[in-house]
Amino acid sequence: MTRQNQEGGDSSTNIQAQQIVLNVGIDEKRAREIYHEMNLQLRKDYSQEALNVADSRISEFENSLMSKMERIDGALEAFTDPSFQLLLVEAQKTAASTERPADYELLSELLIHRFLKGQDRTIRAGINRAVEIVDEISNDGLLGLTVSHAISYFYPLSGGVNFGLDVLNDLFGKILYSPLPKDIEWLDHVEILDAIRLKPLKSLNKIQSIYSERLSGYLDVGIKKESENHIKAIELLKLNRLPLDLLEEHSLNEDYVRILVVNRKEISSIILTELVPTKDSVVQISKNPNDEQIKALQLIYDLYVQDHNLRNINASYFMSEWNKRDNLKMISDWWNNIPTAFQITSVGRVLAHANAQRCDSKLPPLN
Repeated sequence: MTRQNQEGGDSSTNIQAQQIVLNVGIDEKRAREIYHEMNLQLRKDYSQEALNVADSRISEFENSLMSKMERIDGALEAFTDPSFQLLLVEAQKTAASTERPADYELLSELLIHRFLKGQDRTIRAGINRAVEIVDEISNDGLLGLTVSHAISYFYPLSGGVNFGLDVLNDLFGKILYSPLPKDIEWLDHVEILDAIRLKPLKSLNKIQSIYSERLSGYLDVGIKKESENHIKAIELLKLNRLPLDLLEEHSLNEDYVRILVVNRKEISSIILTELVPTKDSVVQISKNPNDEQIKALQLIYDLYVQDHNLRNINASYFMSEWNKRDNLKMISDWWNNIPTAFQITSVGRVLAHANAQRCDSKLPPLN
């Protein structure tokens, strides 16, 4: 005689065949049912007149959330998590109380982030608080916070100076969905909401200083053309089977060449292409450099000329290129006139990142 036991959590389906058990997770239909079950807890809090408005807003939030979660593998499983259900109720409360249509998308992004990163309790606490203040933060506060986060968090991956600046300009073009705050009242407002901490005795680093460090590969002097170090660099490339065009003329100083990276740390992220013969054709594959190739590229970077004056000249040319792009100039003019330093909190970070992703769905998740 054989005995077969079959166990499963709520909303799961178990299919048993001898000793094989398959657990099939919930589908969109069941996820929407859970969504409405959570909403039942709120309905008693509204008058009949308010209920019609609340239902309409919560329905908009539902459609936004479900469309996003369906596109992510395993995301619907979050609806079976008790802590996610509690957060969902809070998000529904916020959705019901906000008249700003963009907030439904913003709340959806926050719940997606909760699914992706919610195992970290610090992140989870930030998300929970961010959900609570979506309907409280002003348009100026949200935009100022989002742009500030973007300045500190996003940078291009392209090693080409002009292309990288174009990428940044396009990003800020998507984030700047309304005029930037003209006064500093937004700072006090978002501090009250725990999204930032003001540091009145300090000042912010200027845009040139921030990006000169983050995009140091654009500004570092490079190797003088036809110099002894240039010859050494070419030999290192050849010895390690690296393409010679990894060394390109410096777009800020034509007398020098540089490795196409945004900074030295990104050397290991360089994408190399290789042609691999197959039975019928030749296939192009992409890969990162191996350990020996990374060491060779680092040695080449060590051959760069160390000249503070030349680097400052590059920085000046860099900002000249920066200011040719309308969105970047707007950002620098605004940022450089903020009178006091501040630190974005975990609450502000998740809120700003979710809003940035609402503006540009191709942005990576917050680490």
